[in-house]
Amino acid sequence: MKYVDEFRDGALARRIAAQLEAEADPARSYSFMEFCGGHTHAISRYGVTDLLPPNVRMVHGPGCPVCVLPIGRIDMALALALEHKAIVCTYGDTMRVPASGQLSLMKAKARGADIRMVYSAADALKVAEQHPQREVVFFAIGFETTTPPTALVLREADRRGLKNFSVLCCHVLTPAAITHILESPEVKQYGTVPLDGFVGPAHVSIIIGTAAYEPFAQAYRKPVVIAGFEPLDVMQAVLMLVRQVNEGRAEVENEFVRAVDRTGNRIAQQLMDECFELRPSFEWRGLGEVPLSALRIRPAYAHLDAEVRFGLDYRAAPDNKACECGAILRGVRKPTDCRIFGTVCTPENPVGACMVSSEGACAAHYTYGRFKDIAIRAA
Repeated sequence: MKYVDEFRDGALARRIAAQLEAEADPARSYSFMEFCGGHTHAISRYGVTDLLPPNVRMVHGPGCPVCVLPIGRIDMALALALEHKAIVCTYGDTMRVPASGQLSLMKAKARGADIRMVYSAADALKVAEQHPQREVVFFAIGFETTTPPTALVLREADRRGLKNFSVLCCHVLTPAAITHILESPEVKQYGTVPLDGFVGPAHVSIIIGTAAYEPFAQAYRKPVVIAGFEPLDVMQAVLMLVRQVNEGRAEVENEFVRAVDRTGNRIAQQLMDECFELRPSFEWRGLGEVPLSALRIRPAYAHLDAEVRFGLDYRAAPDNKACECGAILRGVRKPTDCRIFGTVCTPENPVGACMVSSEGACAAHYTYGRFKDIAIRAA
């Protein structure tokens, strides 16, 4: 199949691995953060780290939209369903993220709340049309990839004059989060998480283009390579990063040329700008409050904003004390550093958000890496 099988070729992977071995300077170490959860999943699934030189390390970043959603935001959706008796529609993985009081949207649904899994924002709009006497709220999450579809349903709901539809907007922005990581004490002050560069996200970059990463690549002298999700994409991106580091460059390069360009999707950008504006601050799980890192609905569409319609106030809620998800999202710890990983916390019974989505670092390692860990310990 075009653009799939070609990027899973084992022989080509070994050739890139040999090139990496030849070009990685044995006198130094390299640490690259893959920001996107799709890359985390691909790295674990295809064993990419086994093909990298021992001095090239991949650090998991906060690129899984389900993982970075703070408990307080899920509590808001629960309040809509349980207290306001609204029909809450959202994506499948969101329903399993643990919230306060040992609840999740899935558990609340089991207790009788009307919470529905949808495959798209447009599906939530259909639910509102089918139930004109009920309030229907679309719990919208995700990075720039899923933001344009939410903007479309806002505009369409406004055009149709739907009075019973609103959106709880929790869309977040990639460049601001990367900048926040580079400003974090672990990276900037203490150096406990050395970062030499970033593997930039694929789907997000289709929307915002490669130019969005140029300011902080220049300001922080950190190279960025936009990569596709296939194993050879990731390996080629790592090779490009190694070359930049060796040459003392800090540029934005594009490995994913078959889908990404410099300017991105202008139509999608204009649609997002029409419906959304920047929030002054937004809490990310693991990162805390990040300035100008998320979107809220513009005043022109305030009648479709669930926070306005239901008078919702955000209240931060602490994570489970036993869970290391926050530290894992910052790259400070690995999944296996968490004492409840694979025992108390599993994909069937997630304690932390990193174990919910297949793109989460814990879920990816549980699925593809834990048996390797056992084999290494046995050896």
